[in-house]
Amino acid sequence: MASLVVITGGSAGLGRALLEAAPEDSYRVDVSRSGPPPAADEHLTADLADPAAWGSVGDRIEQLIGQRQWARVTLIHCAGTLEPIGFAGEVDSRDYTANLLVNAASSLALGQRFLVAVAGSDARCELALVSSGAARSTYLGWSAYGAAKAAGDQWVRIVGAEQQERGGVRVLSVAPGVVATGMQAMIRDTDPHDFPAVEKFRELYETGALTDPADAADAFWRVLDDDEVLTGSVVDLRDR
Repeated sequence: MASLVVITGGSAGLGRALLEAAPEDSYRVDVSRSGPPPAADEHLTADLADPAAWGSVGDRIEQLIGQRQWARVTLIHCAGTLEPIGFAGEVDSRDYTANLLVNAASSLALGQRFLVAVAGSDARCELALVSSGAARSTYLGWSAYGAAKAAGDQWVRIVGAEQQERGGVRVLSVAPGVVATGMQAMIRDTDPHDFPAVEKFRELYETGALTDPADAADAFWRVLDDDEVLTGSVVDLRDR
């Protein structure tokens, strides 16, 4: 039997690498505003900053789960944005709200929909959120992003404990470290006035400390394949 792999934000960066690194027998689905990426078998065009898109994406995921008997069903929420970077009281409120919708609300809403869709399934079912060190560190200018990632981590802890009680879905939050993506390039171009820690990220780039997306994706999938990583775990790939 084949696997079903759904990745939000699969058109670029880490999401694209995760799609490419999925098990060979996978039916790969990308959910993003642009695409489809070459590795995708199906592309769902969706702007996850728009709550109206969550229902249609959830409907299609539910349809795919019910279409056949899968050996494994995986949803990875990788879609995310750092914009707007800047102090909370100094940025555009609509952009700030969009950040929270993509990074926090959409991941939890689609995650909950996934849990409902796979309830009672005989497949190996797993749901992973992409976390960040920003969930634990205080980066001025990243208040929405950091808070959203922290919310995702706590959601995983609680829902993972619920799944241990009854359900059986592995629910994980995985921080990939500093990955060489377009998001990192944007960070390095940010004015220190808006992001005082920018020099740290410029130095990481200049010293070759960024992780290649393909390497980060392989490490991410190793976590998903490792049965010793229990549901409800919040994992940082740099600690492994």
